[in-house]
Amino acid sequence: MRWIKENSLALAFLVMFLVALGGQAVAGLLDFNDLQVAEGAEPVSFLEYVISSSFAVDVAENWQSEYLQFFLFIVFTVWLVQKGSPESKKPEDAGAESDEKQQVGPYAGPDAPRWAKVRGPRLWLFSNSLGLVMGTIFLLSWLAQSVAGQAAYNAERLGDLRDPVAWGAYVTSPEFWNRSLQNWQSELLAVLSMAVLSIYLRQRGSPESKPVGAPHSATNVEG
Repeated sequence: MRWIKENSLALAFLVMFLVALGGQAVAGLLDFNDLQVAEGAEPVSFLEYVISSSFAVDVAENWQSEYLQFFLFIVFTVWLVQKGSPESKKPEDAGAESDEKQQVGPYAGPDAPRWAKVRGPRLWLFSNSLGLVMGTIFLLSWLAQSVAGQAAYNAERLGDLRDPVAWGAYVTSPEFWNRSLQNWQSELLAVLSMAVLSIYLRQRGSPESKPVGAPHSATNVEG
């Protein structure tokens, strides 16, 4: 029970993710088969649908937009600040900060990660590992979306007796960028809303909010 409590945030979001993904698969199957029947084609099974390009592109396009949001927020908040927001560093702390403040090299404690105690490429890699991993997942999700999207797009074109398009033509097409940008703009708006609204609004007990009585101008203060 203690392990569950100590990891309850991750477990809660994992369960909600699996439920949402399963719900998307079921709803997507029903919608896909409804279209199949309307076009005079045979309905597909659940397994056929979840391994199809149609399902893959819908999943991948959402994943890549989420990880783009995380990547940009992680990297931009190193240098960019928002006065009064708990999502921002204090203006005077903008930048990569000193080794002493980051507790690396000679300033690393006995319980610090091993690569935080060394110098050179390993320290740089570990110092930027979160942004690098988030950026890599974004690129892989973007690539998966482009490949699955091309397959789904070409299946649709062949159904309309039109010629399929190459990968390069697809990733420069309005279809691809419409899918991408409609997700990107919503994720960027969500980050903007969180950064600005948290200046003036509060959620008691949440680390994403300032203490209820903290002044609006207080920056990098968590409740």
